[in-house]
Formats: sequence, C-alpha cells, structure tokens
Amino acid sequence: MRTPSDHHSYPAHWEADVVLRDGGTAQIRPITPDDAQRLVSFYERVSDESKYYRFFAPYPRLSDRDVHRFTHHDYVDRVGLAAIVGDEFIATVRYDRIDSRGLPARSPSGAAPDGRLAAGSGPAPADEAEVAFLVQDAHQGRGVASALLEHIAAVARERAIRRFAAEVLPANTKMIKVFTDAGYTQKRSFEDGVVRLEFDLEPTDRSLAVMRAREQRAEARSVQRLLAPGSVAVIGTSRSSGGVGRTVLRNLLDGGFTGRVHAVNHAFPDDLTRLEPEGVPAHRSLRAIEEPVDLAVVAVPAERVPDVVAACGDHGVQGLVVLSAGYAESGREGRDRQRDLVRQARTYGMRVIGPNAFGVINTAEGVRLNASLSPQLPNPGRLGLFTQSGAIGIALLSGLHRRGAGLASLAGIAGISTFVSAGNRADVSGNDLLQYWYDDPQTDVVLMYLESIGNPRKFTRLAKRTAAVKPVVVVKGARHTGSAPTGHAVPTTRIPDATVSDLLRQAGVIRVDTVTELADTGVLLASQPLPAGPRVAILGNSESLGLITYDACLTEGLRPLPPRDLTTAATPEDFRRALTEALADDSCDAVVVTAIPWVGDSRADALATAVREAAQTSGPGPDKPVAVVHLEIQELAAALAGTGEESAPGTRRIPAYPAAERAVRALAEAVRYTLWRQEAAEPGRVPEYDDIDEAGAAADIQVLLAPADGTGDGTGDGTVAGTGGGTGDDADPGVELSAADTQRLLARYGVSVLPALSAPDPDTAVRAAERLGFPVALKPTASHLRHRTDLGGVRLELGSEAELRRAYAELTGHLGRPEELGLVVQRMAPRGVDTVVRAAIDPAAGAVLSFGLAGAPSELLGDTAHRLVPVTGRDAAELIRSVRTAPLLFGWRGSKPVDTAALEELLLRVSRLVDDHPEVVAVDLEPVVVAQHGLSVLGASARLAPPPPRTDLGPRHMPAY
Repeated sequence: MRTPSDHHSYPAHWEADVVLRDGGTAQIRPITPDDAQRLVSFYERVSDESKYYRFFAPYPRLSDRDVHRFTHHDYVDRVGLAAIVGDEFIATVRYDRIDSRGLPARSPSGAAPDGRLAAGSGPAPADEAEVAFLVQDAHQGRGVASALLEHIAAVARERAIRRFAAEVLPANTKMIKVFTDAGYTQKRSFEDGVVRLEFDLEPTDRSLAVMRAREQRAEARSVQRLLAPGSVAVIGTSRSSGGVGRTVLRNLLDGGFTGRVHAVNHAFPDDLTRLEPEGVPAHRSLRAIEEPVDLAVVAVPAERVPDVVAACGDHGVQGLVVLSAGYAESGREGRDRQRDLVRQARTYGMRVIGPNAFGVINTAEGVRLNASLSPQLPNPGRLGLFTQSGAIGIALLSGLHRRGAGLASLAGIAGISTFVSAGNRADVSGNDLLQYWYDDPQTDVVLMYLESIGNPRKFTRLAKRTAAVKPVVVVKGARHTGSAPTGHAVPTTRIPDATVSDLLRQAGVIRVDTVTELADTGVLLASQPLPAGPRVAILGNSESLGLITYDACLTEGLRPLPPRDLTTAATPEDFRRALTEALADDSCDAVVVTAIPWVGDSRADALATAVREAAQTSGPGPDKPVAVVHLEIQELAAALAGTGEESAPGTRRIPAYPAAERAVRALAEAVRYTLWRQEAAEPGRVPEYDDIDEAGAAADIQVLLAPADGTGDGTGDGTVAGTGGGTGDDADPGVELSAADTQRLLARYGVSVLPALSAPDPDTAVRAAERLGFPVALKPTASHLRHRTDLGGVRLELGSEAELRRAYAELTGHLGRPEELGLVVQRMAPRGVDTVVRAAIDPAAGAVLSFGLAGAPSELLGDTAHRLVPVTGRDAAELIRSVRTAPLLFGWRGSKPVDTAALEELLLRVSRLVDDHPEVVAVDLEPVVVAQHGLSVLGASARLAPPPPRTDLGPRHMPAY
C-alpha cells in the first residue's frame, strides 16, 4: 500500500493519528499511487458545491489524468496528505511548489534525499507553495481541515517551503476561516473575483496558541465522550453471576446510570432477549442493537478483542473501555496485540481506555456512570482521579470511602467527580485527562497516580496550564527502577527521578511520595481555601500534641505561631471561641486544631459542630484553611465532614487527620502551591542580551556538525562521537567539541572560559605561565583525574617558576607520565565558591538546565537543581536558591556573599544557547568559581548532534504505535 511516488521514498514519519474537534480520531498520511480508487470513491461522495469551491467550476468527476496527478508525488515539490477513517478518505490537502511568477518550481539538484539542501549546494529553492483542500461534506465542521493544515505546514517547513498561497472563492467562507484562524502571519488580497491568501509558515506565538487550544478542546471532548455516554454495551457479560462483564453490568445498574445499558455475549441463546434479574436487553452481537451505542466495555479474552473492536467500529461506537488482560504486561506477543488494538480502534475513530483497565466513573447527577469494577459509585465531589494502576485505584476509592473514622469520608468532603483507571494506558493517558479537567466545572482538584510519563514535555506543559487554575497532585511509582511498567509501551526517559521532581515543581505540580499523602493533600485542597502564606496558628487541648504540630510545621518550612494550649478541660465552646479568634488574627494564614479525647465523655459531635461553625463565620478578610489533628477520636472525622446528618448547603467541612505530620504536610503543600500560583500570575521574562551572536553560533554549529551529518567536510576540530541527543536506541551521530571550539561557541553567547594552555613538559609549562602571568594553577585534563582534587592532582597558587617546576615533578612522579595526565596551566581565578552548570537534551523531556555546587554536594549527595529550558530570570534566581547548599553562596557563617547576579546571568546565557540551537545537546561548565565580584569558568565541554524532533512545536498528534 505504501508504494513510493517518483524517486523519493515514502516519508513514513509524516503519518499521524489525530483527535478531531468532536472527539473522534482520524489518521493523516501521505497519498500514494495505491490510493487511486480511494481518491475516486472519496470524490464521488463530495457534493457538487464543494467540488465547485475546490476547482472554481463544475467538476463532476476526476479524469484519469487528475487521479494520476493527485496520487503521484515526489514528496518535496508536490505533496498530498489524506485524512482517513476506516479505509476511506474523508479529506485531502496538497501543495505544489511555485516560483515568484506562480509557476511550478522544483528543488535544485543539490537537494538531499529528504528534500533539504545540502551545505554549499547552490541557490536556494523556491520557498512558496500553493495549497488546496477538499473535505467530504459529511465531515465538515469536525476540524479536519485545521488538522490537515497543521500537518501540511509542518511538511512544507521540512521541505524548505516558508510560505503558502491559497486562492479561495469569496463564498467559501469555511475555508477562508480555516486559513485566517490558523494564527500565521497573513496577507490578503482580492482580484478577479478570488480571495488570495498568503501566509508565512514560521510558527508564531498565536499559531502555537491556536494549535494548543484546538488540541485541548479536541482531546477534552474525546474524554468527555467516554465519561458521559448516553448508552453503554457490556461485551462479555456472562449468563451466570460473577465474572468481570457481569460485575460491571451490575455496577452500572446499582450506580443508577441514567443512560441505556445493553448486555452482549455471542454465547447467549437465540431466544434470550432480556438478562435477568437485571432486566437489561440481551444481544448476541452489537449488530442486533437497533440504536446507537456510545461506549463499549470490553470484557472478553484478548484473542477475541479484535472481532469486538471491528463490530464496535462498524456500529459507530465512540469509545472502548478494555478490561481484558493479556497485552503488553504479558510480554512481546502481548505488546504486539496491544499495538494492533490501538491501531484498529483508531481506524474507526475510537479512543481506548486500557487494556487491562479497572474502568471509569462519573458521579455527575445527569450521568452516574460506574463502568468499573468498583462495587460502589462514589458520592459526588470535586476530586478528579486518574491512576495507571487498578490496584491503586481500588485502594484510593475504597480508602476515601471508608475513612469516615480517621481522615474524612468520601461523602461531602472528598467526593469524586470523575475517575479513570487506564491500566496499560495504550491510548488515553493522563495527558488526555488533564485536557479534560482543565476546564471541567465539576472538578476542583486533580489527583494522579503515575507509573510512567510517556511525553514529559507535553505533560509538564499541560500540568502547568491546569495548575494555574486548579491544583494538580501527583504521586509517581516506579521512581527508582529506571523503566516503565511492562504494560506501558512508552518512551523511556533517562532523566533521574530528582530531575523529574524539579520539573514537576517548576510546572506547579504538587508531587507527594505516597498514596496516603495524595489523599491527605487532595482532601485539604478540595475542602479548604488556599492559605495566603506560611504562618500557622495552632490551638488545642493537649500541650504535647501542639508541640508535635509546631515541630512538624518547622520541618516543612512553615512559620508556626506558639501553640495555644486550651488545657484538657477545654469545652467545645472553648474551641469555637479560640478558633474564631485565630481566624480573625491577621498574623496567621492557616489554623491547625489539635484534639485528644476527654476522660469519660465523648464530645465528638459537639466539637465538630463548634469547629465547623467557627470556620463558617470566620469574619472579614480572606478565608483561611482549617485542619484538625485528633488522637483516637474516631467519630470526629465523620462529624467534621458533615456525614451522617443533613447539612445545610454551603456548610464548611473540615478535614481531620490522625497524625500531626500528615495534616501539616498537606498544609505545607498547599502553601507552596499558593506561592507558585502567585508567581505564575506574573511570569518571569527570558532576557535579551545585545552581545549574543545567534547567527554566528548557528554558522559555527553548521560547520562543526558537517562531518557528523554527511553534508560537508567541516573545518572544526571536534571529533565524531555518539550522543544522547537521539530519540531512541539508534542515537544520531554527534560531535564532541574540542576545547577551542567549545570556547568559541560559548563566546558567541557572552560566556568566556579562562584560557588553559597545554603543558607537555616543564619548560612549556613555564612559558605558558609567563604568558598568562603568575600565580597559576597546574592541573590534569585526563578524564579519570579531571575535577579530582581529592587525589592531589590540582596545584594552586603557584607564584614562581620554581614552584611550578616542583609541582610538575610531583604530579608526574605520583600520578603518571605527562602524556597520560594531559597537564595544563591556567591563570588563577579569584577565590570563591566552586559550582557546576550543565545543560542537556533529554529526548522526552527536552532541554534541562542544572545547577549545583561542584564536588561532593552534587556528585555524592545529589544536591542539584533543574529547570526546563528556556529559563526566565525568576527561574534562574530560584535555581541557585533551591539547592540545599545554597547558603554557601549567601554568606554562610560570616563568609562574604558571592556574586549571585553574575551566576544568574550565566545560567540565562547557557539557557539561551541550548534553546536557540537544539543541536547543542550537552554543555558542561565545571568548575564555575563565583567570587564576590564576578565569576570565572575554568572548564567547559560541549557536544553537538542533529537535533531531536520537537514534538511539542509540531502539529498535534496522538502517540504513535
């Protein structure tokens, strides 16, 4: 089917699955000669009006010449893409390269096989193309043309086309809107009754915003179709009680699902029309159902699933929840089966939750969907919950439900809005749910249990946007194994867990360590206002419990006020009065109430009423969060949550915790999130520097990379080497730059490296020192000795020729011959704090900037902080302050503070370098000595490689299989 056209090979990397505006899916791929009959059939289904708009004249059918022209492409100057559902075209787009006169043009003979020009190959090709669309009438309004425009524009940019031109009839307002809404820089004219649109294809802030807004709406809609179906078919419902399918069927009915339910099993007798005692329609196949089915829950053996998927696709089912196991979690054969499942479902435009899923829940009153193995539909609430593990999903749901004694019952205080347990998450993932919850009015807090992050770059982008409007709390399993669970067919990221944690924090994600902390933090955020600051008032009837709470606040970085001891004789009225005073006190931002049992008298209900009333009538000023810590008062949590009684609408419910540390940790996370929200409201700026030579750096990189990518001989003295900048196991060839090339590249961005002169013998070392000026340092550059001051391999403050010769003799005598050591002489830098600055490209997460103190703090203790590139001025300031050893930079124990402003500027310049030039896949500056005034970069290395694909800047697409 993928027969290449002309002399260029079929560009398989242009294939993509996309989510359309209505939540359905389609495949986009290049058109080939094998598509001739599909094109003819597609054209026959297009209305005469749409044909007229496309060709500006009546055009009832395509000639053989037309079919040949529209199916034979060289994939450089002439490209056609089709959007496909099932095996049928639903839309096409093509471009033809044109010259300045509007005539067909071709790339020069120097073009590489991929369409890009080789270095020094002659004149540039014509960089404009004419583009035209045709969308089948039945699929207009689904956003197909917009998706095709994104993809054909990306293809054109790859083929050195910088501008599109389109001629459209004025009456074709839908197509004009597709172009004008895309966000590109445009020029519009009207001549001879035709609207001519010209637009540059370079992505703009607006075009990226448009693309991401469309992506959000489409992916949110696709999830909404899964969570709010009008009808559900449970395929694999057994006749006997028990079994997965029958269990889900009962859960659907017991939960009060408001739509229609069908039981399907090919083994049902021919005369069985209703399944009892449930009383639902029974069918031997989907084909027998005479009405639409929105959602199918699949609970059949894995080998039967392909037939079920085909039947669902033929029936027009919108989505699948596949509970069946036997997929990627079971080995290579299962991975192949999982890949086929997703591909098959997407050909029909269906999304898939699973396989090996636990199910989905939506507690909205108009839906009440429990298409899961959970025996109870949770009470409605404000928490959205996503898990990649069925076991964790069960634990969270059941734990929240029964914690009326100990934390808070699900009713009222910690109810669920929606729940998805995605199993192997072969298709629908946490990213899709973030898109949905972003503007879901029923969800105030997002809780996620993740074992793998398939697209960290996209996840952090979506999480940051969602966190700006509602909290996102994440616990990540498989933190130390270095690989995803066997069922997750996702790219494996090499970045350490500590780096992942920093990047999540940068995105505003609240990362916790345990499932218990996930629930603790979620309950507080869902029930309480955000604290305005870190000041915490503590009051209660136990001095000891108050002190424990005080210590916990200090441990978490909060600022507790001295605990107020109400004594063990305190009554509920005393609690109410004290809490009212604390909430009215401008010197505190939150209150923790501690309580121990009264001797011989149970006052849980009265105490809960007093606390809730005080919190409800907190007086003027901003609302403050309240949390209760109790010891062995089992009834208090349920009473504070408002369970077991009819509560007035809007009644304040208070979370209760059985340990001070748990309450304070949840409160501390809320404080840190509030601070992030405040800072995110005024984002930092990526500064501009007048002395940066971006064009010069680009020219240097092109020359230095030429030996690695085969486009020229190059003049740099870097060496070809493997690199971590590739996107998979087959790493792209790369270049480890020499010291001179590294220094020249860094200098383009205003980063100077202190010169180090080679010293192969004592006499040369002396001449180098005289050239640089005494005092000097003598140090080895051999990889096994570099930065190893602990081995005595670095001699400092050598102030004379005699000292230098003596040090040279000692080093060569103790550590090896000069040629083994690679000794160099370097002028002494002003004394200061030794630090290390690194930037590296991770194929999944993107460019990451790292900072730490050189030596043991970063190497032994892992005290390194990380931020995604590009970093802003605020990011740089936070980066150097977030390492545990940061006090050494700010005058620890009476030492002089160092020039952190110069250090921040260095971080910003390195960030700009790797952001402007993705070919720079690694930069290592070590050590960077930061003095009282200024800094000195004593060592630097850099690696170049062809840049990994930037999937976050390209057209939207679903994960590839």
